[in-house]
Amino acid sequence: MIDSREIKKMRKIFRKYGYTMKTFELSKEKIYYKDIQQSLEAGLIEKVKRGYYQWTCEYTDSDIMLLNKLFPDAVFCMETACFYYWYSDRTPSRWNFAIDRRVSKSRTEIDYPFIKVYRMEQKLLALGVTKHVIDGIEVNMYDRDRTICDCLRYMNQMNTETFNKVIQNYIKDPKKNIPNLIEYAKVLRVSKKAKDLIGVWL
Repeated sequence: MIDSREIKKMRKIFRKYGYTMKTFELSKEKIYYKDIQQSLEAGLIEKVKRGYYQWTCEYTDSDIMLLNKLFPDAVFCMETACFYYWYSDRTPSRWNFAIDRRVSKSRTEIDYPFIKVYRMEQKLLALGVTKHVIDGIEVNMYDRDRTICDCLRYMNQMNTETFNKVIQNYIKDPKKNIPNLIEYAKVLRVSKKAKDLIGVWL
């Protein structure tokens, strides 16, 4: 049984680490195996993946904080970026992000939040990265034009209705940057798709 004083103390420690802690961070704060097991049984924390624990008691913050902790090197893309830019009003069922293809697959094996990972070489990963704030958290996200090029690359993996709406909304967007789109399309080898599906509207 964990008393209220211990709960407050542990919550304060977890808050210092963004409510998600690694095993070595717990040890550093003198929270050991027995404490972890008691907290798990009490429902104060939950195991996100091997070596990672998240505070859950009276804590319902955005998934973004957890994802940023687990994948600080990731770049939000595809449906997640489309939703952020208002190109799609369909809430993604999974968080979409790109990551270096050399990253171990075991690192992305988590039960929650639900994610879809796009692995790519470092050169492509860095193309069109910008900073945005979601739920008060600064994250990496591809700009509008890179996002559209990715949608062209992976159009067969997208819902047809969603894809068409994304393209039409991009075309109407006054913030689009066609020179950027053309440059990205060359690098990502989707120039023909960009010309066929977007060029006719420009």
